[in-house]
Amino acid sequence: MRLETRDFTGESGGNSDRAIPTTSTGTDHEDHELSFIIGEINEDESIDATKDTKPLLGNMSKMAVNVVNTLENQSNLPSTQNVYLEEEDLNIILMGYRLRRFRTYIYYILCFLTGGSLFLLARWIPKIWIWWVGNACSMGKAEFVTIKNQWGEIAIEYVSRKYYGGTISSVFSVDQLDEEDMARNNSNPDELLHNLRYFDHRYIRFIYHPGIGKFLQNSYWKDSSWTSTKVLKKGITRAVHDERKVIFGPNIIDVQEKSALRLLTDEVLHPFYIFQVFSMILWFLDEYYYYAACILIISATSVITTLIETKQTMHRLREMSKFVCDVRIFRNGLWRYSSSENLVPGDIFEISDPSLYVYPCDAVLLTGDCIVNESMLTGESVPVSKLPITDISLRMMDLTAVNVRPEIAKHFLFCGTKIVRVRKSKSNIDGIEDEGSALAMVVRTGFNTTKGSLIRSMLFPKPNKFKFYRDAFRFIGILSLIAGIGFFISTINFIRMGVNIHLIIVRALDLITIVVPPALPTTMSIGTSFSLARLRKAQIFCISPARVNIGGKLNVMCFDKTGTLTEDCLDVLGIRCTDRTKNKFSDLHTYIETLSNLNPNDMSVDIEPSTKSDFSPILYAMATCHSLKLVDGKLIGDPLDLKMFEFTKWLLEESVQNPSRPPSVTGISNDSTSSLRHATPNSMVGSGSIVPTVVRPPGSRKFDLSDLLDNDGEGKTTPFLELGIIRTFEFVSSLRRMSVLVKRLRSPTIEVYVKGAPEVMREICKPDSFPDDYDELLHYYTHHGFRVIACASRSFDKLNWMKAQKIKREQVEQDLQFLGIIIFENKLKSGTPPVIEKLQRAKIRQIMCTGDNVLTAISVSRECGLINKNTKAYVPRFIQGTSITPRSEIVWESLDDPKDVLDSKTLKPLIQPTSDCSNECPMINSLDYDLAVTGQIFARMSPDEKHELVEKLQLMGYCVGFCGDGANDCGALKAADVGLSLSEAEASVAAPFTSHTMDIGCVIEVIKEGRAALVTSFSCFKYMALYSIIQFTTVSLLYSFASNLGNFQFLYIDLFLILPVAVLMGRTEPYPRIHPKRPTASLVSRRVLTSLIGQILIQSGFQIFVYLLIRKQPWYKPPVIDPDDKNIVCFENTILFILSCFQYILIAAVFSVGPPYRKSMHSNAPFVLSTIFLALITTLILLYPAGFIRQILELKVIEYYFRWYLLFIAVLDFIVSWLMEKYVFDLIAQWIGNLMGGNVKVHKKIYKKIQNELDRI
Repeated sequence: MRLETRDFTGESGGNSDRAIPTTSTGTDHEDHELSFIIGEINEDESIDATKDTKPLLGNMSKMAVNVVNTLENQSNLPSTQNVYLEEEDLNIILMGYRLRRFRTYIYYILCFLTGGSLFLLARWIPKIWIWWVGNACSMGKAEFVTIKNQWGEIAIEYVSRKYYGGTISSVFSVDQLDEEDMARNNSNPDELLHNLRYFDHRYIRFIYHPGIGKFLQNSYWKDSSWTSTKVLKKGITRAVHDERKVIFGPNIIDVQEKSALRLLTDEVLHPFYIFQVFSMILWFLDEYYYYAACILIISATSVITTLIETKQTMHRLREMSKFVCDVRIFRNGLWRYSSSENLVPGDIFEISDPSLYVYPCDAVLLTGDCIVNESMLTGESVPVSKLPITDISLRMMDLTAVNVRPEIAKHFLFCGTKIVRVRKSKSNIDGIEDEGSALAMVVRTGFNTTKGSLIRSMLFPKPNKFKFYRDAFRFIGILSLIAGIGFFISTINFIRMGVNIHLIIVRALDLITIVVPPALPTTMSIGTSFSLARLRKAQIFCISPARVNIGGKLNVMCFDKTGTLTEDCLDVLGIRCTDRTKNKFSDLHTYIETLSNLNPNDMSVDIEPSTKSDFSPILYAMATCHSLKLVDGKLIGDPLDLKMFEFTKWLLEESVQNPSRPPSVTGISNDSTSSLRHATPNSMVGSGSIVPTVVRPPGSRKFDLSDLLDNDGEGKTTPFLELGIIRTFEFVSSLRRMSVLVKRLRSPTIEVYVKGAPEVMREICKPDSFPDDYDELLHYYTHHGFRVIACASRSFDKLNWMKAQKIKREQVEQDLQFLGIIIFENKLKSGTPPVIEKLQRAKIRQIMCTGDNVLTAISVSRECGLINKNTKAYVPRFIQGTSITPRSEIVWESLDDPKDVLDSKTLKPLIQPTSDCSNECPMINSLDYDLAVTGQIFARMSPDEKHELVEKLQLMGYCVGFCGDGANDCGALKAADVGLSLSEAEASVAAPFTSHTMDIGCVIEVIKEGRAALVTSFSCFKYMALYSIIQFTTVSLLYSFASNLGNFQFLYIDLFLILPVAVLMGRTEPYPRIHPKRPTASLVSRRVLTSLIGQILIQSGFQIFVYLLIRKQPWYKPPVIDPDDKNIVCFENTILFILSCFQYILIAAVFSVGPPYRKSMHSNAPFVLSTIFLALITTLILLYPAGFIRQILELKVIEYYFRWYLLFIAVLDFIVSWLMEKYVFDLIAQWIGNLMGGNVKVHKKIYKKIQNELDRI
């Protein structure tokens, strides 16, 4: 095998042929297996910057080239660097080394002399190789870098060098440097960087910064000139493109697919396969040819099957990730078609090209607008609208952040997302001689994109640090220790009996292969495999199988509200406008027709008499204040906006790209054109992009040019009314509102309509515009679970179109007139209450975290049963300051009685007892966890705050699940121990689990399957461990007189008994109900150890009993010991073989755990039938063995009565084992616990300590 560090252009790096071990990193990507290569070492090869290389950027004057070597020659630079990969939540430590070439040659010689043993040892423990051949040095002089993460995994990457010749600022941006680096950096950004030194780890490129002596990620790079869209539209030159191609490589997500030989080598060199190879060699030496040949065939089949599956999986992943298309690029002032591989950050390309259907990179939209489907990234099936980026947003764009901020995301085009619709811009573009195109600028390419991050998360999942797996490998260590003791005792015994040295070594080593079964890791994953198959049948898909077992330990389940607990679509209950004469709300308008006959007293906005119509201003707000788009005649957008607009029954039209086609219209008719866009060239809407969206009421006639000349409108029987949306300020979660600027035809004013949360209207509306019963009515609707949206408006008399495009949001959203409220019904999903009830019975804590109002959240919680309807709920109210001011104070008041408050320190009632607390304050103090322990409802939570809540719960020791729709919950879904996204996409970056069933019933399935898989893993582990000990006992007893099991006896046990039983015992389905007590996840718990040790003693005791019993029989004849023979055919061998066969079967039945986590063993028909069949076959071998059976299995004929006696002992063994497992071992475990710690239980988890402290207060 050969390691080549390649740059992204496919050229070999300067230091490609070196002998180092490496892990699944860089461009080769081995699956977390350490590998070793031996290649040529060129003594003349150097990392020195003076090595001749062909310039990539053309000829430069030597006088103009200032090579940066600020820190290169400093010897006091540290050789260690700490890096936090935020997008992968990974802490890594980089260490720089140079090769000791003489020691490397010595290493090669030792590998040869040890027959490859040193090679394998260094492959499995790379620290050995690093210690021997590496010499620590500064990063600037490093030839290779070791990368160690927080889990102790070590990767080794070579540092490659390539001639560059560009400036430092073209490689590193200011955003990449922290304050400490800025202080250390004594290089000039305009200095030329002669050599580019880099390495690739996990498809992330790290480039050496000579000014600070560190390696920096190039994925965080941002051009300092990205401050003005006008400048960006000019594109980049060929020279700049060549520069950036060197830095970022080709724009392609190409997962390196290993060759079949490489995969085979990696699989065979795994420690367990090496152990199997060692075992087979041992068996061949011991003349167990048949057994060794069968194991060889099984192992080879397993390796080939794994190789094929891995190859197919990698091929599918490569095909899914790799995408290349032709794009129209603007470069060097000219348009040209080129492959998307050639895109680099800063390139301008056309997204309105009809052949483009998927975005090939991360980009920002410059001109035009589009609608995209981002379900692959978020799991959200609702298409998302994208708008051209502004200069302010461009300057705010932070590429070092893990997630793109919401205010930037509306301009951001993510790689891999599908294009639903693109509308071209009809305005002239500075610097580009091509009109009518929608343009975007490349921001990130290749694996630096969001899609690249998704692929990396699939390639490099976090290692499973579940307690069960950690304990399992510790237990294997204990078994190895037992094997070592057996090896020592057997060796002494064989020497005492005079057995030849060859047989002593072979037999003693054979004990190790018996005690540590090579198939143990595979057997432990059987339960997970069956659970995954059942989940797939239930339309629940998983991209992280290790999370299945973790699902069995969940004790907190967090839910989003809208779209998760409740229906995604809200229904409009009605509208309540303001009545100026009474200064109160009007009656509830449940039909839109009641808003058409305008009451002059309801007018909140001054409208020119010439443009007045019989509609209420709140109706205008509902018709215009949204982000709906029209695709193929169908409205798409936020479900709330859709319901609101559908309630108005108005028509929506969008701008026309092709004049030969009719405009897109939704509504009753499709025969009108957009008058606001096509009235006259000199009208206020001149070009096609000025008014992209127009709305008008049903039945309104289309606009005619004569309307502008006929002021009286005589002869016109049908009125016309059109509202053009000339600018939209999108919804921002921090502001909790959106607004639009609207122009009405023949009106000199521009009107502003705002909709948002009722709480924020106080800040932006005139106080005297609110009705007197505002708080009372708001309290009523929110307490009864309704979603309330408030609307407001104002008019600008002297605001033309140009000024409207430049006006700031703060100027628009102030001094507004309150119009009224829209009341939405948010119905519960039918499956929500039963699931909540099941979780409560299982004592799994449920938490609602929502961005909605706290009162609405409480109402929904009561309706679904998350909190009892009679439970007192306490909500916080600021009595001093706000959530963002220092030294602010809150008081916790009862929802029903404001006089009933909680003590601010203990959260205990000062008057009456309480049950639950609800938290509207999004900020959770890192030292005060009481809210996270006692709170059930967390309202007004932003996506980041949901993520923070999950992390706080985990920090306290909870095993946290999160269920959401994937749209705004990506952070929380990824942070949770078990994240479950309700989505139609089969897999997304949002969560490890994705459910096609759009209700929370999937949570129950994941928990049940998780518990079943966890219990199955325990059962399989205990069974395999006991199988090893039973066989170890049998062989040890036979070794006492130099005997052993026969060739076909081993075959019968391993292939015909163990294999089908171990596989089929994992097929038992989960129990229908979730038990309040969670299954243990620790193999070293008292209950598990008591069971395991107890069964070992029982089975060993029965074997020793029959071993002694047979020797006391009158017909017994001692075996004639031949030190040079196997001595297989004897009475001891026969009875121990048959009894152990019964033990393998009965232990499988004893360890096949049923309720409360799995169904009864009887429900698993294949397992029951197989155990009965195998028991009958073994009984037949005992009672009536045929001659050829006796000969093949090398059995000795024993007296007939003793056969029945042995059968009785086997039945007695089963009864004792079953009774002890079911009734006695748990009592013994409790007694041991009381003996060790008494009745005082010391809680290690923070949340349990807090609960105890709160209970004592």
